[in-house]
Amino acid sequence: MPPIDNDTGRNQLKSRIQALIDSNQVLVFSKSYCPFCVKVKDLFKELNVTCNVVELDLIEDGSNYQELLLEMTRQKTVPNVFVNKTHIGGCDKTMQAHKDGILQKLLCGENEVYEYDLIVIGGGSGGLACSKEAAMLGKKVMVLDYVMPTPKGNTWGLGGTCVNVGCIPKKLMHQTALLGTSMQDARKFGWELPEETVKHNWETMKTAVNNYIGSLNWGYRVALRDKNVNYVNSYAEFIEPHKIKATNKRGKETFHTAAKFILATGERPRYLGIPGDKEYCITSDDLFSLPHCPGKTLVVGASYVALECGGFLAGLGLDVTVMVRSILLRGFDQDMANRAGEHMEEHGVKFLRKYVPVKVEELEAGTPGRLKVTAKSTESDETIEGEYNTVLIAVGRDACTGKIGLDQAGVKVNPKNGKVPVNDEEQTNVPHIYAIGDILEGKWELTPVAIQAGKLLARRLYAGASLKCDYVNVPTTVFTPLEYGACGHSEEKAIELYGQDNLEVYHSLFWPLEFTIPNRDNNKCYSKIICNKLDNDRVIGFHYLGPNAGEVTQGYGAAMKCGLTKEQLDNTIGIHPTCAEIFTTMEVTKSSGGDITQAGC
Repeated sequence: MPPIDNDTGRNQLKSRIQALIDSNQVLVFSKSYCPFCVKVKDLFKELNVTCNVVELDLIEDGSNYQELLLEMTRQKTVPNVFVNKTHIGGCDKTMQAHKDGILQKLLCGENEVYEYDLIVIGGGSGGLACSKEAAMLGKKVMVLDYVMPTPKGNTWGLGGTCVNVGCIPKKLMHQTALLGTSMQDARKFGWELPEETVKHNWETMKTAVNNYIGSLNWGYRVALRDKNVNYVNSYAEFIEPHKIKATNKRGKETFHTAAKFILATGERPRYLGIPGDKEYCITSDDLFSLPHCPGKTLVVGASYVALECGGFLAGLGLDVTVMVRSILLRGFDQDMANRAGEHMEEHGVKFLRKYVPVKVEELEAGTPGRLKVTAKSTESDETIEGEYNTVLIAVGRDACTGKIGLDQAGVKVNPKNGKVPVNDEEQTNVPHIYAIGDILEGKWELTPVAIQAGKLLARRLYAGASLKCDYVNVPTTVFTPLEYGACGHSEEKAIELYGQDNLEVYHSLFWPLEFTIPNRDNNKCYSKIICNKLDNDRVIGFHYLGPNAGEVTQGYGAAMKCGLTKEQLDNTIGIHPTCAEIFTTMEVTKSSGGDITQAGC
């Protein structure tokens, strides 16, 4: 049939199409030879759902149908699927709707129109990355972010933990401490710096760091606005599976619905649950904006946060003690963790091992004041007391999932830790609710992981992509005074998985050239790779203790993604003189017991 060239004919055909849509539970505009159409028809057959199929290639005016369907749906291709008067789309969107549980709801007549395509709860790195990606793919997106004040009353702006009270201020204060060491080294290189005039000003550093963070907060808000993401500074709480209540700081409540939700609420520091902890102690949520120098500090905990903070505070010249209940850096390679701890101890950080605080009392208010800490041995009934200006608690973090109404939405959480179990596509047990970032059960608690997972999730949901976040061989760095970079398995985990006899561990001490003139830390830096003998000596664990660990580990992390082997390392020509080249010349195995000290360049 020739194209319709008059409005009457077009309107009649359009009415006929609309009547078909209105009168059929499932309507598929198809072409008999199209494999994607066959796939959709087979899906409804499997679901025992009767669908009316209009084969456009078998009817006389099929091209006119397709032209008007394009006008009505903005979809050029077939299949073009409608369920209970709701336009689903093509093959991919129909399959995705089935996977998400939306198709079943539509088949049951639940075709509610939602205010947003996506609501993201949490404005940290992962939530922002996901929301911006979804908005760029044409979806209507809302982000809700609200910071509950710390017991000390501290809050911060948009961007989450990493930007405000985590990676960014931590690295900047770590850099501050490294500059202090560099000034000591500089004298040995000929720089004449009078001892009495070089001192550190906490207020100057704190102000500069917080000003930079403020610029990032503003940048995130602008980026959301530019991408048409609706940012709301309110606390979100589910009241129904598809509906949330948002409460702002003035207590005003608004209500919003969405087809899909992403949980990206992150974690907050855990307190000790002892007398005086919330009244007198601080956490990393308070440290980076502390208005005064913390003075003599007790750091409670052995997490990476504890060692990083204790390390840079000592690097600023403060008296620092770290109280450790059991081991350093649980979950990391213990050989490396202990070497990092030993280096801290050699450079003035005191460690109180096998003790836990039981009480914190204020002796004198001030900026800083004086606190008395009573601690008990984990091995006996012995108690000790100590006086400090500041007590920093860094014993771990808790997922922020307990007060957002997940029970109202039917989302399952681990009752022990509040973590959210998900499948390999970050989907919770409720099909339309997803989760990313630090709240995931058994996944890395790292900013770049949350960002990657968020972007890929948005692309799978709205762009037909299939790539999933790879949580294997994720490189990371602990910014202790002597930095520790790692990728892959710890030695303990590798032995557990593969057995000691199937592994070969190559290792070496080294002395960075930069350290030689100041004559410090000779053969204190350490490198180690763990190889699987059953798989062509593939590198399954990479460990580096030395300067610029993040930069070194990032490069080797990419190589491990590509299946790096010991032979490939041996065949790689190193860059001389660098610390990273040590991995291209490693010959001594742990099992041999050979000498690993290095002399010369």
